[in-house]
Amino acid sequence: MAVWMTAYVGWLLAYVGALNILAFILFAVDKKKARTGKWRISEAMLLVSALAGGALGAVLGMKTFRHKTKHPKFYFGLPLILLLQMTFVFYLLMVGV
Repeated sequence: MAVWMTAYVGWLLAYVGALNILAFILFAVDKKKARTGKWRISEAMLLVSALAGGALGAVLGMKTFRHKTKHPKFYFGLPLILLLQMTFVFYLLMVGV
């Protein structure tokens, strides 16, 4: 692997890691706000955080905090997004990127 590719992969891992942490925190904050009746994080923002690369954090947040588990777009959608992202990563590993 070229030196520039190694740096690229490092930045990509940092981005995905940060996004997963963010998605997990968003689910925690939204659950807390739901319990206290305060202003909530929009469903669109929760889904965008998953689509942008934070699907694992979103799924873990959904399961950990038992939040949005009755909404089909989250119950089915987040694992589907995670599966697609994992497939993409597997593909990249197989082609040597």
